[in-house]
Amino acid sequence: MSATDPDDDDARDAVDELCADFRMEAERERERTPDVGIVMGSDSDLPTMRGASEALTDLKFAEVTDYDDPPAERFTFESYVVSAHRTPDLMYAYAETAEARGLDVIIAGAGGKSADLPNMTASIAYPVPVIGVPVQEKSVDSVIGMPTGAPLTAVDAGKSYNAALSAAQVLAREHDELRERLVELHDERRDGVADVSRRLHELGTPGFEESG
Repeated sequence: MSATDPDDDDARDAVDELCADFRMEAERERERTPDVGIVMGSDSDLPTMRGASEALTDLKFAEVTDYDDPPAERFTFESYVVSAHRTPDLMYAYAETAEARGLDVIIAGAGGKSADLPNMTASIAYPVPVIGVPVQEKSVDSVIGMPTGAPLTAVDAGKSYNAALSAAQVLAREHDELRERLVELHDERRDGVADVSRRLHELGTPGFEESG
């Protein structure tokens, strides 16, 4: 019988501890809880998934990093790495407790051909809406391939910024303040296109490219 690898025990203990944390938070009374959860299959997905946190930050959401000391902002989000294949128990604990922990929407991103995190999260967290982000083009079929009765909304590969806007749209149906922020952000981006168009016309193509 082979000896147990101490590193494996440490990893298992860390996963078990985080699972326990999720279940404890599901039982605890708190005045404020995160509105949106962002999960990804690996920290290597962060360059793609960062767009989700950027969009929420543009909408004046704040990120919760300590449940006992939450930000003062009205709208907040949290971020975790939750692998469907390497830590299925952690994925299950996160999704199973999502509604009880106060999450209204989850954004889930995963890469590879077997990008199962968004699908499984949507199935377990139901009826909490889940917006899937295929991290790569080859992940699209896996992310959108949910059977009838187990819905998952999804954006195109890499479009985590759009996923966060969609999450905010869900919340905005009940929060006029957030609806106004969405409209303002949309108008800012619209005006930005007009500004770029005018600069291109007035500077000409070489001048525009040189201006950066």
